[in-house]
Amino acid sequence: MARTTAAAGPPPDRASEGIPVLIVDDSVVARAVIGRMIEGMARFRVAGSVSNVESALAFLAQERADAILLDLEMPGTHGLTALPDLVLAGKGAKVLVVSSAADDGAAAAVQALALGAADTLVKPGVGSFAGRFAAVLEDRLDRLFDAEGSPAVSAQAEQALGEFDIVAVGASTGGIHALSQMLRAIPPAFQAPILVTQHLPASFMSYFAAQLAVLAGRSCEVATDHLRVRPGRMVVAPGDAHIRCVRTSDGGCAIRLTHETVASGCMPSVDPMLDSVAELFGARGLGVILSGMGRDGATGARRLIDAGGSVIVQDKASSVVWGMPGAVAESASAVLPPDEIGRMIASQRRPG
Repeated sequence: MARTTAAAGPPPDRASEGIPVLIVDDSVVARAVIGRMIEGMARFRVAGSVSNVESALAFLAQERADAILLDLEMPGTHGLTALPDLVLAGKGAKVLVVSSAADDGAAAAVQALALGAADTLVKPGVGSFAGRFAAVLEDRLDRLFDAEGSPAVSAQAEQALGEFDIVAVGASTGGIHALSQMLRAIPPAFQAPILVTQHLPASFMSYFAAQLAVLAGRSCEVATDHLRVRPGRMVVAPGDAHIRCVRTSDGGCAIRLTHETVASGCMPSVDPMLDSVAELFGARGLGVILSGMGRDGATGARRLIDAGGSVIVQDKASSVVWGMPGAVAESASAVLPPDEIGRMIASQRRPG
C-alpha cells in the first residue's frame, strides 16, 4: 500500500482554515499541480494527497475531508469500483471525479454520478493543466459548497399525499445517485409512468436511459416528439429539449419537446415538465425534486401544488446540493431521503 502523504500545505496559521480537500490520483505530477491550484483558492485547502484508493480510505479513517478529487483510472482498485466505499468513508464529503475518462457522453461519467459522485470534470493532459483548468476546477468546487435553499424543515410536512396517475422527477447535481436509490425502492410492477428531467448533456442520455432501465427493472426511453406515455414505463428528457405532457385525441398522454427559454436558464428544465403535469393531471399528478443546484423546478412545483397535486422533495442531509429541493421544501407534501421517497411512491401511502 502506498504511504498516505499530505501535500505541500499552507503555513501553520492557515492549516485549519478553508474547506479540506483530499486529492486521489496516481500521477505525481497531477497531484502536485492540482495541489498548488487548491492552495491558491480562497475557500479550499489540501488536507491530503494520495496515489490510490487504499491510501484514500486509510486517510479518511483518520482525517476529515469535505471534498474528494478522484481520478478513475488508477492501478489497483479502479475509481468507479471504490466510489461507494469512498462516499461512505467520506461521511458526507462531496466527490468530484477529475479524470480523462469523464468526457461528455462517456459511460464512466454517468456511472460515477450514479454511484454517488457529486460532479465530473475532464482532467486535461499533463501539459495542459495551466490556464483555464484551474478556474474551472475552482468554479466546480465553489458550486458544490455554495449555500443554497431555504432553512432545513422537518423530516415531513403535514400535507397528505393522494393517489396519482403519473410521477415527474426533476434532478441536477447529485441527482443521479439519488434517483438510483429512489428507483431501487419502486418495484418493477409499479404501473404509473415516470418522467425524468435530469440536467445532463445530450450525449449522456442514451446511456443514462439504459442505466435507469436496469436500475428500475422497467423500460426507459429518451423522449422524442409525440412519444406516447404508457403505464409501467419511464421517459427521460433529452439533453437539448424540455418535455411537456399533452393530451392525445383518444384521451391518453404524449410528450411534446419544446425549446423555450425558462427562468432558470436550464435546458432541459424541470419547470415545463411539472407545469404540464399540473395542467393535464391536476390533483392526480406527483412531482419529485431531488438534489440539484439552483431553483429549477420551484415554479412548476408551485403550479402542481396549486392544481391539487403533490410534491415530495429530497431531504437536506442526503442531498449533495439542497438548492432545488430546498426551494420547494416548505410547501412539499414530504421531505425524505431518496429510498423512502421510492417506498412512499410504491405504496402511495400518506406521510406521517
